[in-house]
Amino acid sequence: MDFEFTAEQQLLRDTVTEFLAARYDLEKSRAAARLGAGRQPEIWRAFADEVGILGASLPEEVGGFGGGAVETLLIAEALGGALVVEPYVDTVVLGGGLLRRAGGERATELLRGIVSGTVITALAALEADSGYDITRVATTARRDGDAWVLDGAKVVVTSAPLATHLLVTARTPDASGLSLFVVEADAPGLTQHPYRTIDERRAADLVLDGVRVPADALLGTEAGADDSLARAVDEAIAAIAAEAVGGMRKVLADTVAYAKQRRQFGVPIGSFQVLQHRMVDMHLELEQAIAATYLVTLKLDAEPGERARAAAAAKATVARAARFIGQHAVQLHGAMGMTEELAIGHFFKRLTAIQYEWGSADHHIARYAALTRPN
Repeated sequence: MDFEFTAEQQLLRDTVTEFLAARYDLEKSRAAARLGAGRQPEIWRAFADEVGILGASLPEEVGGFGGGAVETLLIAEALGGALVVEPYVDTVVLGGGLLRRAGGERATELLRGIVSGTVITALAALEADSGYDITRVATTARRDGDAWVLDGAKVVVTSAPLATHLLVTARTPDASGLSLFVVEADAPGLTQHPYRTIDERRAADLVLDGVRVPADALLGTEAGADDSLARAVDEAIAAIAAEAVGGMRKVLADTVAYAKQRRQFGVPIGSFQVLQHRMVDMHLELEQAIAATYLVTLKLDAEPGERARAAAAAKATVARAARFIGQHAVQLHGAMGMTEELAIGHFFKRLTAIQYEWGSADHHIARYAALTRPN
């Protein structure tokens, strides 16, 4: 695949990578994830003010730089290589994409807040009975005078405990399509049940009990959010695939370096042919994941069916590669691979979680089959 980056895109990647190498300490970020607020506010502020990545892919009219999917790919890959826990995908990719397509004064206001670092969003789409299908929604929204009232429950809302605003899917009476509402995180009637995920990120289950929001909380048109949501999820899949690529690059590089240093029977274990073959297999899985990630990035503006097929193929490919590379990296490190002291164990947890974000490999294989099935 011929995938050339422009000089500006290469500069963006180098800038983000160098910032993270100098300023993003893994031990400090793990402490913030486990014991602190779940993120480092000063890092998020620097993302907005110093590096500008929160607005790199958002429109110029809201203070962004007008970039697109390739800029998101480069940023997400760099963040994945540094194991960043800050909610870039949930806020900039999912939230930014949905708000950009919704339009209107409220959406524009929130987009400006994302660019400046004052707004963090989380998409509340999944419910207890929905599996990975975001269209299976029982949450309701009804008009009450000049306001909307929301009732229902959402599960596994990643970044919800960190968010200032939640983007909630609901069905209005007698409407076949989904509607999308913005709900402030401290809205009366909204209850969060927060927890840490396996990869030390923050998520929550939500209960909405008569949550009253103003008329402009409806983003876009009533019952008109289905297409935008489908595209947003595919964009998120592309971004987390890029994040996984960044993580797998780091894991493979660390494993190769360790194999050159660790000695057994008086020689480096990297000199054993069977382990060389294992690391070559890891490299091949990584290259396939890179190709699938680049392909879906190029297809995000294609017609919906083509975009969905590329997203399904990318997610299935990346999930398989993340499992293979993560497990073999830990095995080649031995018991040290799961210790808190080594980065490899933390990367393994994140790669494991990515396998299931927005659909497992099995889910997306079935999705791809359905999308390519003859009529």
